[in-house]
Amino acid sequence: MKTTSRTLLISTLMAGLLASLAGCDQKQAKAPAVEATAPVAETSAATSVAACEGTAPAGDLTPVRIEAANTTRTEPGLFEGPVWINDSLYFSDFVFTNGFSSRIQKLDASGAVTTAIDDSGSNGLAVDNNGQLVAGTHKYKSISRFNPATGERASVAEQYNGNVFNSPNDIAIAKDGTIYFTDPDFQREAAPGGQEKTGVYRVATDGTVTLVDDTIRNPNGIALSPAEDALYVNGGGEQGLLRAYPIANGVPQAGKDLVTNIVIPDGMAVDCLGNIYVTEHLARTLRVYTPAGEQIAQATFDANLTNAAFGGAEGKTLFLTGAGSLWKIDLAITGSAY
Repeated sequence: MKTTSRTLLISTLMAGLLASLAGCDQKQAKAPAVEATAPVAETSAATSVAACEGTAPAGDLTPVRIEAANTTRTEPGLFEGPVWINDSLYFSDFVFTNGFSSRIQKLDASGAVTTAIDDSGSNGLAVDNNGQLVAGTHKYKSISRFNPATGERASVAEQYNGNVFNSPNDIAIAKDGTIYFTDPDFQREAAPGGQEKTGVYRVATDGTVTLVDDTIRNPNGIALSPAEDALYVNGGGEQGLLRAYPIANGVPQAGKDLVTNIVIPDGMAVDCLGNIYVTEHLARTLRVYTPAGEQIAQATFDANLTNAAFGGAEGKTLFLTGAGSLWKIDLAITGSAY
């Protein structure tokens, strides 16, 4: 397996606003056609257009594999949770055996890959307002916060209704520090316990955990619109969906399906115009949708696909993780750093 709180997107939005004021391996599956439903969060794009510089992608996109990042493990596993911090890309690297053992890797500006945090037990990653990594950690069945320099870990959210989570997966953080995350059961066996259902949760700034939705089977990717007026969640497996929840007074309201018939949706990213980048795991496909659910671009890959994040020197490189693999797509627009 992303928000305006992400450092990269905030920088882009603020720069645009100031300028405006001054100047003015499994078998590859064939994906069926996806279906867009009624728009839910059109205001996101409209709100952010004035502060966003760039052109949305269109048509077929060309991913480039980052060969230096190819896995060195002998066990099968996945790269997950890419997040851009300063001049480096961090991502989780876990295997399918031994409790889904995981580490956090770092791809620096020179193209070198090193291990930033060993035995992190992590899947999805995000970055908070203080530059700390926030991770869905199946090892601890919790949301954790890591110091990327020292690897020191602190717990953010451990339980709901007296039970630990299943296997916290993907994360989105609002600019006020509110955390949203998905809790499927993909790595539930990493540690004892769990929830009766898979769900989507909200962690308030005071640490209070509330349930957003428990009706999506294995919710996976999660992201916020640039204006933070909509929360996006995908999931549902073979007959997957992308659901949008309008946010009122900082609280997600009832969700409505924005796109249906997505094949095993996984991670997501959002560009500064509000377009939503959704990965399809087994179909090895990236699809880009407008906030109204219209598909405008796509790309195909040579391995199973997990998640996406914007980064690079100008913030216009889309990085994508997958089965022991990392790719990049050069775009003409900035977006969320995770």
